[in-house]
Amino acid sequence: MTLPLLRRLLDSMSEPRLRGVDVNSVDLAYRHREILRQKPLIHAVMGELYAACRQLDERWLSGAGLRVEIGAGSSVMKDFYPDVIVTDIKPADFLDRVLDAQNMDLPDGSLRAVYGINCFHHLPSPDRFFSELSRTLAPGGGCILVEPYHGPCAAFLYENLFTTEGFDTAAPSWEGAPDRGAMAGANQALSYLVFRRDLAEFRRKHPGLELVARERSRTYLRYLLSGGLNFRQLVPTRAAGALALLERVLSPVDHLLALHHIIVLRKRA
Repeated sequence: MTLPLLRRLLDSMSEPRLRGVDVNSVDLAYRHREILRQKPLIHAVMGELYAACRQLDERWLSGAGLRVEIGAGSSVMKDFYPDVIVTDIKPADFLDRVLDAQNMDLPDGSLRAVYGINCFHHLPSPDRFFSELSRTLAPGGGCILVEPYHGPCAAFLYENLFTTEGFDTAAPSWEGAPDRGAMAGANQALSYLVFRRDLAEFRRKHPGLELVARERSRTYLRYLLSGGLNFRQLVPTRAAGALALLERVLSPVDHLLALHHIIVLRKRA
């Protein structure tokens, strides 16, 4: 299939409630939240990702303090973990507060955990974010990021699914394009750049943070066939159990099929 044909096919499958919505507007968060509420398959996938974050938090982190989700957008984190303070740089009535992840209005050492679900690659300056983590995390506290993976299936999809975001594993810089807004112009390969390609540079620049875990998420079939937040669902919701079983069967080739991975950073005690 040629790329123009693929683009037309994807456009025909796009979620009609998002047509004409500015990707940098707060209206997108409200539309995405409505879609999450009305699509049980993607709602359950998000719940599984949240649960994975919490399990990694309890396994790897020991700091005392608050748990905060940054870049929450349309988050339904509180459906699963009401104790998490849900924040975003844009105000919305379902958020607990407005918070800039690169300039957090929070006391030093006040956080046990920072969760970021598909938001890290939208940050214009990752270095500023890491500096804020070093300041606001309690010793032993950490940050858990769910981000686009970099395997062949993920790379192909992320290069072609969205016209407002790219997937450039050869980008010379971690910096984003703030002139295009928080959502547009993001490089979905940012976690690959920072935590694989340039890991030595990350360690040199931010010695107070250590990468303690990195694992692939086994939700790829359900995530893809649910349509996510931007496309129509392709299978009935009752297929979720069979898809989860098939994902377990395919686990030996996760490195080829995974669409997301989870990264755990910890502040050195």
